[in-house]
Amino acid sequence: MKETILRGVGVFALALLGGLIGAGLFSVTGLADRQTEAYLLENPELLPKMAQELQNREAQQRLKAAGDEWRQPFPGAVLGNPKGSHTLYEFSDYNCGYCRMSSGHVEQLIAKDPELRVVIKEWPIFEGSETPARMALAAAKQGKFAAFHRALFKEETADAAAIDRAAKAAGLDLARAAKDAQGQDVTMELMRNEMLAQELGFSGTPAWITGNRILHGAQGVDALADAIGDSGDER
Repeated sequence: MKETILRGVGVFALALLGGLIGAGLFSVTGLADRQTEAYLLENPELLPKMAQELQNREAQQRLKAAGDEWRQPFPGAVLGNPKGSHTLYEFSDYNCGYCRMSSGHVEQLIAKDPELRVVIKEWPIFEGSETPARMALAAAKQGKFAAFHRALFKEETADAAAIDRAAKAAGLDLARAAKDAQGQDVTMELMRNEMLAQELGFSGTPAWITGNRILHGAQGVDALADAIGDSGDER
């Protein structure tokens, strides 16, 4: 009987998540509605767990469909250990307040874990964000991505003056950076990131991938560390 009820609970929960429940409960696999309802009421913690499991499975399917090409970072656009054994991908925007807050969380993770590689996927979704995103990738071409990235996130906004200050603080060759920022490789990287973000169902920044897990929004140090730990050594 318990196994039968559990099967019913699973179907019930998935149907509920899919929006298939009307005003009342329904019968499935021969179960009485009252048995399923009673079991759920006695074990309400099952629904959040099932919802999370469903989200994880959907994320795995979306990542599988996206292939593996995107896992290669834009050359140089990496924080932490470039050869680290596990990777955190962050879709980020320099005019995103939550991204600015999360940059400190990422730095804490890097400081604690010498094996952590953080791949930054520039995804400029706010007005005025394409210019700093392009400059960041230009900085990567000079091997100074991390310095520019950190300097710009210390600014309150990513306007032209802040970009200039961050570029100088990072020691960029400004003339070369201005040219590289308009390069086809930079343009293609931004286009790929936009397409991938849409394919994966991201609605804003920051968004994260580690292993086969997807996280949305600012997470905090502990949540990110737990997700990285659960992902294993998947690069």
